[in-house]
Amino acid sequence: MKAGKKKLTVGRTVLWVVLILVAVIQIFPLIWLVDFSLASSNEMFTSGLLIIPEKIQWGNYVTAFIDGHVLLYLKNSIVINVLAVLLVVLVSIMAGFACRRMKWKLSNFVKTILLLGMMIPIHATLLPNFKIYSELHLTDTIWALLIPYVAFSLPQALFLMTGFIESIPLEVEEAAVMDGCGIYRIVFQIITPMLKPSIATVAIMTFLNNWNEFMMASTYLSSPKWKTLPFSVLEFTGQYSSNYAVQFAVMALTAAPAVIVYIILNKHITKGVAMGAVKG
Repeated sequence: MKAGKKKLTVGRTVLWVVLILVAVIQIFPLIWLVDFSLASSNEMFTSGLLIIPEKIQWGNYVTAFIDGHVLLYLKNSIVINVLAVLLVVLVSIMAGFACRRMKWKLSNFVKTILLLGMMIPIHATLLPNFKIYSELHLTDTIWALLIPYVAFSLPQALFLMTGFIESIPLEVEEAAVMDGCGIYRIVFQIITPMLKPSIATVAIMTFLNNWNEFMMASTYLSSPKWKTLPFSVLEFTGQYSSNYAVQFAVMALTAAPAVIVYIILNKHITKGVAMGAVKG
C-alpha cells in the first residue's frame, strides 16, 4: 500500500512539473511582449531573452494609444468581429439544421462541401478575392473583411453546431409540429435555446480567430476608415527606422482583448468542444 501511494505521489509530482513547464512555455511570449513594451528603443538590442529596463517606459503605451489611432481601429475591430460572430452563429444554426434535420437529396453533399472549407488556406484566396472585390467595388469597405471572416469561420462552426443538433431528440421537433409550430419557430424558439453551449463556443472561437487577423485586412483595405487594430503597429514603422518599443506596446494592446476574453470564457470553449465531440 505504501509503495503504491509513493508511486502515485511521484507520478503526480512529475505531472505537475510537466504541466508547470508547459504553462511557462505557453505564457512566456506574453511576458516577453510586455517586458519589451516597457523598455526604451535603445534597450531593444540585447543578448538576453528579457530586458530589465533602467526606467519603466509607460509612455510607450500613451504614444501607442494616441499616435496609433487605437480608438478608431479598436472600434472597427469590434464592429467587424461582432457582425462576423452574429452572422456565423445565425448561418451555422440554419445550415446545421437544414443538413441534419431536413430531408432533401443534397443535404450530405452540401454539408461536405461546406466542411471542405476548413482545408482551404487563406493565402490561396487573397488574389482571387481581391480581383472579385475590385470588380464589385468592395475593396476598402467593411464587406471586404466581413465576407471572408464569415466564410472561413463557417466550416468550423457548422462542424460544432451539427454535433449538437444531432444530440437533440427528434421527439422535441415532432411535439412542436404537433403543436402547430412552423419551421422558423422550431429553429429559433425551440432548437436555438437548446444550443447555448454550442453557440457560446462558436461565438468565442470566431471572435478569437478573426481578432488578430492581418493578412486579409492589409490586402483589401487601404484607407483608415475600416482598418482594424493590428494596423496600429504600422503607424510606427518607417522606411528607414521604426519605434520598436512602441510597436511592442501596440502589440500588447492589440493582444489584450483576446487574452482577456480567452481567460474569462475558456471554460465555455473547453466545455462546448468536449460536448460537441461526445454528442456528435
